[in-house]
Amino acid sequence: MKINCLIIDDEPASQIVLKNFIADVGFLEMKAICNNAIEAIDKLKEFNDIDLLFLDVNMPKISGLTFYKSLQNPPHVIFTTAYPQYAVDGFEVNAIDYLLKPFSFERFFIAVNKVLEKRYNNGNNTSEEQFFLVKSNKTLHKINFKNILYIEAFGDYVKVHQEQQCLLTNATFTSVLESLPKDIFVRTHKSFAINFKKMNAISGNQITIQKHKIPIGQKYRVEFYKFIDQANR
Repeated sequence: MKINCLIIDDEPASQIVLKNFIADVGFLEMKAICNNAIEAIDKLKEFNDIDLLFLDVNMPKISGLTFYKSLQNPPHVIFTTAYPQYAVDGFEVNAIDYLLKPFSFERFFIAVNKVLEKRYNNGNNTSEEQFFLVKSNKTLHKINFKNILYIEAFGDYVKVHQEQQCLLTNATFTSVLESLPKDIFVRTHKSFAINFKKMNAISGNQITIQKHKIPIGQKYRVEFYKFIDQANR
């Protein structure tokens, strides 16, 4: 299966490097090249099947990071930049990887292979071994998916509730949800998604997970019960 790519970079030399590297990888297909975030918005509307962004962080007017955070349903992203200090910010939005310019084809290939691995893992029941990185209070935390009870939208932040602690991270609810395995995490409300394996009971429009009560929104009720039905087969 092809991975459709979009290059967003204001440097012509970097555009050429990425274009040539993409052409040398059989499972990648370049859809377009954008010079800035404004052009990228138009292209994302034109192509609704973009799987991966090669996104420069340091661009005029709107930075790559700000642009990516603004997307409601963002594709996977590999950040590209000449400034290593942005690496932690890239992890904050669960970037697939971070390429420091100038980068070699070998380093590029390692990064895009991570996209394939993520697709494979999401399609197979390997969630017990998967993890992601969450930035909270200026610290990167490695969180195993199986340890998450539920996630909660909290203004411009997301709360990641675990058995022993709750981490507050500055990320969109959608971006965090997209990073979680779809075989065990299900959205129950506009502000909540649960780890189905941690669910203890359902009563009316409430789910119990340990001592926590999570609401079931009317909009998500049908899909939630479909998920339960499939999980029990």
